[in-house]
Amino acid sequence: MAVVSVAAFTQAKAQVDIGVNLQLNRPAAYERNERERPGRPSPRHVWVNEEWTWNGQANKYIYHPGYWMVPPRDGDVWVPGHWKRRGYQPGYKWVPGHWKW
Repeated sequence: MAVVSVAAFTQAKAQVDIGVNLQLNRPAAYERNERERPGRPSPRHVWVNEEWTWNGQANKYIYHPGYWMVPPRDGDVWVPGHWKRRGYQPGYKWVPGHWKW
């Protein structure tokens, strides 16, 4: 007598939502810097917004307040940095600001 075993496989689909709460240690000076922006040194100066740089040893982002700067070339425009959702892992990554010609 032959016994036939049949296994049925079903595919289970699961949806997982992951919420990320960015805990940025933005100094109190940030609010002051944005509210009380120092006067423009000259008509050529452009305001460069806050920046964040990754410090691998401390395993965290370090805050840098905004400041005035003369563009490297005439016609350059400052593109502010921003947080961008990572595509390959949970969380966000800081995209640094840069000059665009």
